[in-house]
Amino acid sequence: MAAEERRRYDADMTTPEPEQPAPTWAPAGPAPAPGFAYPPPRDTRPAKPPVKTLDVIITIVLLVADGVLAALASFMGMFLVMASDPCGVRSCSTELITVGWLMGMILPWVAFAATAVVAIVLMVKRRLAFWVPLVGAGLIVLVLVLAFFVTSAGVPGSSI
Repeated sequence: MAAEERRRYDADMTTPEPEQPAPTWAPAGPAPAPGFAYPPPRDTRPAKPPVKTLDVIITIVLLVADGVLAALASFMGMFLVMASDPCGVRSCSTELITVGWLMGMILPWVAFAATAVVAIVLMVKRRLAFWVPLVGAGLIVLVLVLAFFVTSAGVPGSSI
């Protein structure tokens, strides 16, 4: 009786249902998980590289050394103000001396902060980061030498 009702229902349809052949292929991939029609999605993200503990230790030690170097460079930058000592006898550019003095005080800490941020970002991304504090140490020294040059440019007849 149910088959007869189904035939009547199919006869009333305007478009006949197409015949579906049975699939002759097997699904590619693992069998569906229990309770699911499809297998769970695969994790397509690449695996994270392993943590390089030696790199992390060396980077942290070098960052601490950079902090000490920045403190020493800033301390040396404080003494750049003494370049204005001969300015009572000569005419000096106090603006250049002030700019050089402030550069010697502030820029080593800016270089250290930039070094620390880049090193931390690289360590979080699990990439080699030991080279960043080494470059940062060179940058701190370069900034201090630049401050010396600016300060000495404010005193006529001075040489470094």
